[in-house]
Amino acid sequence: MMSDDEAKEEKELDLSSTDVVNKYKSAAEIVNKALQLVLSECKPKAKVVDVCEKGDAFIREQTGNMYKNTKKKIERGVAFPTCISINNTVCHFSPLASDEAVMEENDIVKIDMGCHIDGFIAVVAHTHVLQEGPVTGRAADVIAAANTAAEVALRLVRPGRKNKDVTEAIQKVAAAYDCKIVEGVLSHQLKQFVIDGNKVILSVSNPDTRVDDAEFEENEVYAVDIVTSTGDGKPRLLDEKQTTIYKRAVDKNYHLKMKSSRFIFSEISQKFPIMPFTARALEEKRARLGLVECVNHDLLQPYPVLHEKPGDLVAHIKFTVLLMPNGSDRITSHPLQDLQSTKSVQDDPEIKAWLALGTRTKKKGGGKKKKGKKGEASEAEPMETTEPANAAS
Repeated sequence: MMSDDEAKEEKELDLSSTDVVNKYKSAAEIVNKALQLVLSECKPKAKVVDVCEKGDAFIREQTGNMYKNTKKKIERGVAFPTCISINNTVCHFSPLASDEAVMEENDIVKIDMGCHIDGFIAVVAHTHVLQEGPVTGRAADVIAAANTAAEVALRLVRPGRKNKDVTEAIQKVAAAYDCKIVEGVLSHQLKQFVIDGNKVILSVSNPDTRVDDAEFEENEVYAVDIVTSTGDGKPRLLDEKQTTIYKRAVDKNYHLKMKSSRFIFSEISQKFPIMPFTARALEEKRARLGLVECVNHDLLQPYPVLHEKPGDLVAHIKFTVLLMPNGSDRITSHPLQDLQSTKSVQDDPEIKAWLALGTRTKKKGGGKKKKGKKGEASEAEPMETTEPANAAS
């Protein structure tokens, strides 16, 4: 049995506590600004590693300024290292200092990053094409597909709905743009210090990947993760050496044989006991060897760099949403470029109906309907983000 204090503490760590909501929102504010900064640095000839480093440094600096004078030490900082994955690279590209990769004109750049305060995590991913003027053709299709799927998911990840409804809906949206949802991407429930909670939304339902059916509930938080591709949506690992992001598998123990592994593992346990981290943050000379042994014995969970085929285009949009009693609050995002997609979902009645759902919750009980405050969308009127064909917002 839990003591009353423990029960109270357990209770307070969800969104019914304003302190918790404030921490999520502060983390979101920082990660949204960090994304803005990283985006401004993404230019032709910019070195990918330098821009990733700037994103992480900004998050460390901004979170470092918060909760300085509290008695209890509050953990805060990077919850997911800045990744910049280009064109047919799907995700998790956050190279080592020695890597020479640069961005080029017309690249489709996917930025993925996360920040936490006291273990309350806000993550975001955004896709941008390095060009002036509106994005057209297949690049516009693949980004519009991810964006519209994200808008639909925002409306379907709500109390009472099921995870598999979201899986089916986002696949339907991608198909309307003649794109695929990339397999193997999971949207996770977020909890304090847990970036990959047990409740998940599968991107693509297939026989190989089983996840438990789950229903969304009030006061939960989700990282909704949408990756679309103009290719077949079955990405591959091309080179294990590209993997640089890992997370400590908390429930695993093993007595490492190599001295370098023990050294690196103790550094990880001190610096990054819970959140994913990049090998850049370790002593690079020793890291490579030591990490291999740690991964082989399941002490670390790798985040592999996956690729679609050369020539395929991949877009990524991820947002954090709080399922508040008064509706869904999407706390991380960034406006898109002007997209001139060749496709439209306006003539698909089912997708249109999903997009027309509001994100505010109707209050239960009779009586007159209160007028919403100015600027608040009521259930009947969708939020203004529902014009997905080429909307920038």
